Amino acid sequence: MRLAHLSTARARVGIAAVAVLAICATLLPMGAAAAAERRPDGFSGYAFDARCAPTQEQMDAWLTSSPFSGVGIYIGGSMASCRPTASDPGQPHLDATWVARQRAGGWRLLPIWAGPQAACHTLYGDLIDANPAGSYAAADARGRAEAAAAVARAQQLGLPASSTLWYDLEGGYDVTNDDCRRSALRFLSGWTSALHDLGYRSGVYSSVSAGIHALDNADNLSPGSYVMPDHVWYAWYNGRADVAIDPQWVRPSSWEGQRVHQYEAHTSATYGGVSLTIDRNFMEIDGGAQPPRSTRLCGRTRVDFRTYPRLKPGSRGVRTKTLQCVLRKNARYRGKLDGQFDRGVLKAVRTFQRRHDLRVTGRADAATWTALFAKGSTPMLKVGAAGQPALRLQRSLRAAGFRSVKPTGVVTDRTATAVRRLQQRLGLDATGVVTADTWSALQHGRR
Repeated sequence: MRLAHLSTARARVGIAAVAVLAICATLLPMGAAAAAERRPDGFSGYAFDARCAPTQEQMDAWLTSSPFSGVGIYIGGSMASCRPTASDPGQPHLDATWVARQRAGGWRLLPIWAGPQAACHTLYGDLIDANPAGSYAAADARGRAEAAAAVARAQQLGLPASSTLWYDLEGGYDVTNDDCRRSALRFLSGWTSALHDLGYRSGVYSSVSAGIHALDNADNLSPGSYVMPDHVWYAWYNGRADVAIDPQWVRPSSWEGQRVHQYEAHTSATYGGVSLTIDRNFMEIDGGAQPPRSTRLCGRTRVDFRTYPRLKPGSRGVRTKTLQCVLRKNARYRGKLDGQFDRGVLKAVRTFQRRHDLRVTGRADAATWTALFAKGSTPMLKVGAAGQPALRLQRSLRAAGFRSVKPTGVVTDRTATAVRRLQQRLGLDATGVVTADTWSALQHGRR
């Protein structure tokens, strides 16, 4: 993120923003801690943050054309570069309506609060504690106060409870300064404690070598004295879209499955004809996207093969049994799963082909396999999407000839590359995003 400071120039230290399953609805004085213990399903994927919340038109264009499923937004704080002034409305698009529309469209929001910075930082006008020392009680109190203000703002924006609010503690401060480091840790501990008390989850953004490093080594200072955030979001500009972490600064086991990696800062990107200057991130929250519990159909019938041969009446074997299984699921076949291409299978294949505008041959060719696997709901899918629709997509792509796609039930970069190649082949917008037109092509056997 890019914060405001004394000279009003932008700080060059970066933060980012990603898309996390956003945040807060109503403060419940009773049961808030229990609410904070609830854990939503894990997710993975790409996220971006721009300087301020983009317009609705920009968000709509990027929703269906960009790889991003999450967006980070400043929601407030004394150091947020989007805070309003007399001459600059700051966040003219950010209100409860904007938030509701993004969430309804499928965006994951990561709300960021940018308040006072480390006591020894030289770039910013609002510091945690001008003279940190002793028990750092003032830092703890400020952390709690910032959390309460962030929750109030999140509620104003209509963000649901039991999600994560992120504190932006910029890097670039002296982590060898003991008082400065301890003050920042006490502040972040107060921030996390207060969020938990109010029913929310805590996230911290910082440089991997500054704030995140200090958090990871906090127990070396005072074991058990600091409350740790639920998630970390770290700036490490190595250009790699993953959630690996620099072992020079942070232990590889710390916050596994609870990370956002800002891997590229302040870059121009254009999707759907709309250009924005953004930071790029990759996220893995709550363990990351999880595949379906089972990839089998019809009990324990195997359905995943590298190739799907052309089958005709009289064909026998395991792949014919697979065909029977998929026909039973998607084409009203009620016959036996005995691996024999008999009259019942022939009738089901012909009926399916007729209903899906395929050549009515009675043979299970590549187009028929592709359409059979794709049949079903048509949700928008991007990298990180998981579940049965992702599995159907991957099976359909493999049947269409994209053998490198593995049917895992989690959309990967490899899956998105295959989607892009299919879209190019069919004359569709080559976005790598699976939208209604891509589903329609697959469900009609186009490949």
